[in-house]
Amino acid sequence: MNRPKQQQSIFDRPLNKTRNYEVFPHVIKIMIKLKNYQTHSEMLQYSQKSVNGIQELEKKLSDFGYKVGLRELELTAWREKNTRRETKVLGILSFVHSTIWKSLFGKVADALEKSSENEDEYMLSDNDPLVSKYISIPRELALFNSGAFIGGIVEAILDGSNFPCRVTAHSTANDQFPLRTTFLIKFDKTVMQREKEHR
Repeated sequence: MNRPKQQQSIFDRPLNKTRNYEVFPHVIKIMIKLKNYQTHSEMLQYSQKSVNGIQELEKKLSDFGYKVGLRELELTAWREKNTRRETKVLGILSFVHSTIWKSLFGKVADALEKSSENEDEYMLSDNDPLVSKYISIPRELALFNSGAFIGGIVEAILDGSNFPCRVTAHSTANDQFPLRTTFLIKFDKTVMQREKEHR
């Protein structure tokens, strides 16, 4: 009697020979479904039921993103062969701007800037964020920014890399890029103190 061949789990395969979309199903599932207009909408609907107001809704989405960000950081640490621990703010921000963004969205982020007013603030911008596409926002939620999900991812990666911070998503739309979102990264005082000591 021939028994059906048991399919090999992705967990049984060597990590360095497995493709990104097989090793990291959580993020890929989210991204694929976002492209199909479903998951983000479902996440929003689920989150809306248990919150009172825009700030709570954005916080809930940020919390979802935070969990994804921790997993992305873990995967990237395994993937990068010559990974060295970043100790400088610009180093870790460049890592997020290029390596992480490309891993998650297939491209680098559109801009990385330092605040001219506050030394502990940086801005990372995406002209066409995936989570803002195909979403219809009711009038009562006009100030809501679904980029809070991505903000949570960025915050988790920076926190997990020993750069504690707070990341918030802000709409910075213009005529050319109506969905443009800027992620304001405000680092903890300890990070800036450490940065000064290493200069």
